[in-house]
This record gives sequence, structure tokens and C-alpha cells, in this order.
Amino acid sequence: MRNGKPKQNKYTKDATGQPARGQSNPARPREKGVEKSGKSHVRPIQQADSFLDEMKNDIMAFFQINDQQSFTQEQVLDHFDTSDRRMKLIMHGLIGELTDEGTIVRLADGSYRADADANVIEGIVDHVNSRFAFVIPNTEASVRRDKDDDIWVSSDDLAGAVDGDRVRVVKFTDSRNGGRSGARRRIEGKVASVVERGRAELVGRIEVWPTYGFVVPDSKKIYDDIFIPKEKLGGASDGEKVIVRLTKYPDSTSHKQRFEGEVTTVLGIAGQNNTEMHAILAEFGLPIHFPADVEQEAEAIPTKILKKELAKRRDMRDVTTFTIDPIDAKDFDDALSVQMLDNGNYEIGVHIADVTHYVLPGSKLEEEAFKRATSVYLVDRVVPMLPEKLSNGLCSLRPNEDKLTFSAVFELTPEARIVKEWFGRTAIHSDRRFAYEEAQDILNSNSGDYLEELRLLNELAYKLRDERFKNGAINFETVEVRFRLDENGVPLAVYPKIRQDTNKLIEEFMLLANKRVAEYVHLLSKQNKHGEENTMVYRVHESPAEDKLRSFSEFARKLGYKLNVDDEHISGSMNRFMASIEGKPEANMLQQLAVRTMSKARYSTEDLGHFGLAFKRYSHFTSPIRRYPDMMAHRLLQHYLDKGKPADRDEYEEKCRHSSEREKMASDAERASIKYKQVEFMSRMAPDQAFEGVISGVTEFGIFVEITENSCEGLVRMQDLSDDFYEFDKDNYRIIGSRTKKMYTFGDAVVVRLKEANLARRSMDFALVSDKAGRATDLTTSHRSGRSDDNRRSGGSSRGSTSSRNSGGSKSKEGTAAKGENRRGGRGRK
Repeated sequence: MRNGKPKQNKYTKDATGQPARGQSNPARPREKGVEKSGKSHVRPIQQADSFLDEMKNDIMAFFQINDQQSFTQEQVLDHFDTSDRRMKLIMHGLIGELTDEGTIVRLADGSYRADADANVIEGIVDHVNSRFAFVIPNTEASVRRDKDDDIWVSSDDLAGAVDGDRVRVVKFTDSRNGGRSGARRRIEGKVASVVERGRAELVGRIEVWPTYGFVVPDSKKIYDDIFIPKEKLGGASDGEKVIVRLTKYPDSTSHKQRFEGEVTTVLGIAGQNNTEMHAILAEFGLPIHFPADVEQEAEAIPTKILKKELAKRRDMRDVTTFTIDPIDAKDFDDALSVQMLDNGNYEIGVHIADVTHYVLPGSKLEEEAFKRATSVYLVDRVVPMLPEKLSNGLCSLRPNEDKLTFSAVFELTPEARIVKEWFGRTAIHSDRRFAYEEAQDILNSNSGDYLEELRLLNELAYKLRDERFKNGAINFETVEVRFRLDENGVPLAVYPKIRQDTNKLIEEFMLLANKRVAEYVHLLSKQNKHGEENTMVYRVHESPAEDKLRSFSEFARKLGYKLNVDDEHISGSMNRFMASIEGKPEANMLQQLAVRTMSKARYSTEDLGHFGLAFKRYSHFTSPIRRYPDMMAHRLLQHYLDKGKPADRDEYEEKCRHSSEREKMASDAERASIKYKQVEFMSRMAPDQAFEGVISGVTEFGIFVEITENSCEGLVRMQDLSDDFYEFDKDNYRIIGSRTKKMYTFGDAVVVRLKEANLARRSMDFALVSDKAGRATDLTTSHRSGRSDDNRRSGGSSRGSTSSRNSGGSKSKEGTAAKGENRRGGRGRK
């Protein structure tokens, strides 16, 4: 039916009956389980499993794309160029089915139109490409989102919606995108209306003209500039970074994103470090300063610890205690205490800053902490969740000061088995502040402060870690980059963060405390009258989707590595895979891809377990200075220690959802600051300097290369590979020269030089200097570059990559499409 006229031999086998008008054939297998009693059972869009399913979806799509009009059955038949008698009968029957299901409604004059509420759902726009977006449907609390449910929407069909907006979208399918036989068809749709704007402000660089200005947005998902009237320039000068309040959004009848706005804040000259870091915070909706009333409330908190407060707590000030943190840390929210017991066991205390003693429910501090939900760590600064008086003062476990803490105290055998555990509020006195490097030097040299305590903790940590991996934990060791900056924030060096034994030592005891707190709250549930489960804030990490694992396994196999996803314990196979790639040039990229294969960890009141750590229950308890969920865990634990009833689950689930969303924003901002500094660092390199790298991604528009020595990534554009015309082989993660058969594959070693560093876009273009390509291959399945819609969701053809910023595309057609023009009513993609 590609041109509107289906071939008869495709449907004669299914057309065993002739459904009467307005009736469906209940015996048809594809309709099993679909109730037809009313609109509450509207048939959802599904994968088309047969030719009749495709036709039914196409008829549904025709009505929904032309939802402002009604059509008689004859007009529908005419639109699809249906003249065959048998085909007409089938079409009549399908229209009747759609009517029974409530997808379309029959009007008094006998014509039909789309039901305004049929197949309409709410979701958030993710405008990944200038040509199309995805609408991410809302999901219920604690329900994992399936990316296959995301709805593809042409930019022409966004109805004025932009990235981040909450919209109502009509779902339909386009069976032309089935691709290879058996491939899953994606769900497509069009935006019916904008429910809520996701962005009230945008950040960008302003260009000022005599009678107006316009702002070029920093966001790569906003594809047009913001017009600024002369009287609303806010004193901004040409080339400055500004925050713009949007006063006019794109019109719902236009596919172009036409904005108007007014300058509210001038951040400074574009390119200056402070300006750019503030711009990143503003771009992701993160705060720069604390409100005055929050600061005032923090300053009013007494610093002296009262004797009556100490009397309520377990006094552990005489026990050897110290902190181990990064060398540049200012807030120390965890400490370890060590005590040798007469029975040969060890008492290890994990002491956490008692933030909730100072931040009380209903206070301004509490309100601001919940709003922020997390501290944000940019390359050159920390934007804390709590004011400095608390984060770096009262709640920071600084050496030689009495501090109030919430503790998990364990009696461990020499084999790191737990004999006893205790949870409650304490008072401690830290004897020493170690940096990771300093504590590691003591272990390496076998001399220095608290050598025996450090050695004991390290030995116990090794045993705890061995037990974790034995139980199925996965050893993800992704590379983190660090920067050495000068006094103006200019990057002088980029280097990988090295994790040593002391890093892992602290990590193991924090994991132990987080795990046991979660298990302890669950254990206390048995004291409830009816066995009702105690509400708790968990850090959950669900097992990966099988199809994603298989796709990754197949990809690894093509690179010569084995990952057996059929193992009963996938963690063991994953760990063997991680060990096999260690030290290889492509190890970093494969580790990152493996992490992306996993589900995203989040907060929830459902104890779904933590797949990556192999813990049945796991919480976040150890960082309340910088994470709001840890504050919630502290309050809930104390509530149950006081024999309180189970807390309101719905209230805490909503707080978990908010915390997960804010965590993602903070993570995105952190990555943006790293990318900016990487681009800035590379922009200072000599023009002809060559760098060894590895192909870290392959797309229709080029190959991404990660430089081995500093992990900076850039794009070699397809158009710059001038020695041949290269075709994109999506299935095998490679591009292949159509004449020479030269092949560039994920993981290949190459040498590049910097062609362009674009600080505004936080992106780099590389030029290829030399490579190890040249292997000939039979070209089987490939796609010509520049034709696929399946760009990387986060790294597709962003502004300027394949077309000019304001190209806009062609206009949508008005009204109904001409007969047979396309199956969705004529508003096709360009």
C-alpha cells in the first residue's frame, strides 16, 4: 500500500469474512483482548503484525492527522485510492472497528472524525534534531521508562512546542519505517497542544544591532535565535552572555521556533571563565546564589553544642576517628572510627554529618535544600545544596572539633563479617584529616599517622569488595577526567582521575553503611502491628533490558570480545568482559557503552534492589550535606528508631522523583562544564599538533574520535573525508568507502589534529591525519550518509552540523493531502 493501492495477494488470505459496516470480526486473532464497550478501552497504537494492522493504523493516522475535519467513508476510500470491491469491504470493516473502539466517532450526518481524546497522551519534548523530536511519555512513579515507547514527531508537527515543554501528543504509526523485515516500527505522532512550557528563560550570546538584538541560545536543542526589541536589551552589549526571559513562544501553526524575549541578567563577556560557568548553571536551571532569607536563617544557627544535646547521643569522641577526602574538598560529611575489641573483632564506625539536626522541616533551609536536591560539581567550583555556614562549617567533620553525627557502627570479624550493628545519633571528634593521596602514601611507605588503623581498614575493605563481587556486583571502572586550572580558570592540563586503594577503602565502608541502613529499616517493619512495610528512600538500579544487553553483546563480538548474556549470572560475564578489555585502546568507550546499556539508577520508595552492586536493598545515607535523599533517609531512620508508624509513601515517592530529576540536571551541567573546559584546553594547542585517538562513535555525518591522552572528543565530518564517498553501515558501527572499501570502525586507532574548536557549541571538529584503516570488506547493508533519521539521541546533527541554523525546512501543507500522497494525510518529513 506504499502508493495508496495495496496488492490483493497481501490481504486475500486474511479477508476470510466480510465485516459489516460498524462491526468488527471478533475472531480476528490480532483483536484478542481488546474490549469495545466504550472509550475507556481505546485501542492503543501497536506494532503492525499483519497487513490489516498496517491498514488500520493508516486509517487511524489519517483521521488523527486531519483531526479538524470529518470524512465520509467514501471520502476515506477515495483518499486511499481504493477501487477494488473486496478492499472496499475490508476498509468499511476497519472503519467500523475504529468506531467501536472509540478512536473515531460517527457524527449525526454519517461522517466520521477523530476522537479528540483517543490515543492522546502527555509527555515531555526532547528536541534532539532540527528535523524531529521525541516526546517522552509520562510514567507512573517507580515505573521504568521504555525508550521504545518514545514518540517520534516531525518538527513540522510540533505545533509550536519546543524542547522541555509538556505536551499532549496524538500517537500514530508510519509503517513505511519498518526497514528490514521483522524490524520494530517506531511510534510516531503529532503534538495536539502545549500543556506547560518547560523553559521560562534561555541563556545565550547576544548580538546587538541599532534597532534590535537577538540571542543565540547555548542550548543545542533550541534551533532558532531569540528576537529582543531594542527597549528590552537590558543594557547588554554585543558579545555578552545573557539570561533571557521568554515573552513569546513559537506559534502553534508554524514549524519554525520563533521566540521573543527580554534580557533579565547580563552574565558577562562570552568566553570568560566565570561567565561561562554561570551560563552553564543558568542553562540547566540551576541556582547561582542562595536567597537572602536562607542565608540569614543559616547564620542564625548557634555554633555551640549544648551539653543536653550531647547527653542524648552516644559519645564517641574518645574513639580514634579521621576523615579521608579529595585534596581540594571543603565539606567533610563522613568519617571513620576504628577500635580494637578484646574478643579479637573490630568496631568500625561510619559517622555521617547530622544535617537534619540543623535543617528542620518547615524551615527556609529545608525548602531550599529540597528545591536544589543536590550539590552541583562543575570543573572549577561547587554549587552547594546548603549554605556555606552549614556545608563547610557546622556540618563539616573538620579535625580537632566536636561534631554531631548520625552513625552506623559495626562489629566486624577479621574476615569482615558483621557480628553486631548499631544505628543512631552520636558525637565524634575527628583526630586527623587525610587527603586520599596522603593516606595512600602512608600505606605504600608503611609509615605515618594511624598506619595500623589505615592498614586494618584497607584489609577489611578488600574483603568486603571481594564478597560484593562474589555475590554478583559489576566492576564498572569508567575514566573520570580532572583539570589543572590557573588562577583565571584556564585549563593547563587534562588528566584521568586515578582511583587508589584509599578511594576504594572509603567507598566500601560507605556502601556497607548504605546497604545496612536500608536492610535495618526493612527489618524494623516486622515490629509493625500488621506487618506493614516501612516507607524508605531507596537507591534502586534495575536489571538491564535483555534486548539492550544482546545488542551490546553483538557489538562487542564484532570487536572481538565475548559477553555471554545467556549466563545465569550476567554480572560474572560482564566482569570477565571488563577484564578482557582492560588496557585496550577502546576500553574507555566500551566501558561507557556498557554503563549506558544498564538502567539508570534513581530514587524510589520501592525496594527494587541495586543490580550493579548486587544488593537486595540499598539506600543513600552517607552524604546529607550534598544530597537531599540522604536527609530523607536520616529522618526516616530516626522516625523508625523512635517506633514511628510507616511514613506516607506517596509523599516520599514524589520527593524521590524530584530528587532524581534534579540529579540528572546537575549531572548534565557537570558534563557541560567538562566539555567546555576540554574544548577550551584543545583550542590552546598548536594548530598542526597531532594526537593519537580512538574512534568512539560512528554516525551518518562522521566519526567521533576520543584522544587517548586526555579523553577529549571531537568529530571528523563525513564531508572532510575527501578521498572517497563513505557510506554509513549502522548495523556494524562503521563507515565504508564505496570505491576503495576503506573502513572506519568503532575502536579503530587513528591520528587527528584539531580543525575547529567551537566554545559556544562546546564542540570540536578534527581532521584525520593518518589511520590504520584500509581493510576491504563486502558492502552488504549500508545507508548513504545524511539520509537516516536515527541519529544518536544526544549527539545527533546538532545546530550547524549538517545544515545552517535557520534553514527551517519546508512549510507544512494545509488541509488534507492529495490522494495517495502519503498514508498520514500529506504532512511528510523533509
